[in-house]
Amino acid sequence: MPYSETFKDHLANPRNAGELADANAVAEQTNPVCGDRLRLSLRIRDGRIEAARFLAYGCPPTLACGSVLAEMIEGMTIDNAMKLTRKEVTDALGGLPARKQHAAALAIETLQRAIVSYSS
Repeated sequence: MPYSETFKDHLANPRNAGELADANAVAEQTNPVCGDRLRLSLRIRDGRIEAARFLAYGCPPTLACGSVLAEMIEGMTIDNAMKLTRKEVTDALGGLPARKQHAAALAIETLQRAIVSYSS
């Protein structure tokens, strides 16, 4: 499966990459199989994600999934963000090959862990 133009655009021009100085929810997850890592920093206020930044280490799909996720969740309530699925991340990128679905799973797991860190 060839990568979509949307995927290529996120890879060439990542959205919201970097650290978020005033983050109040942060998580970093690693895929134990391939070693890819994703760090997600969020600023949450009044139950809504005001800002999201990511750092990705690993394969290009991990970077693209971090970029599209950070873009998708800004402005979203934390309740709606917790309901996001791997398929929604994959669809937002125009699809991913089956062997690269782990990148979308890593993005969702990192998001959920960041929100739980905020809640606890």
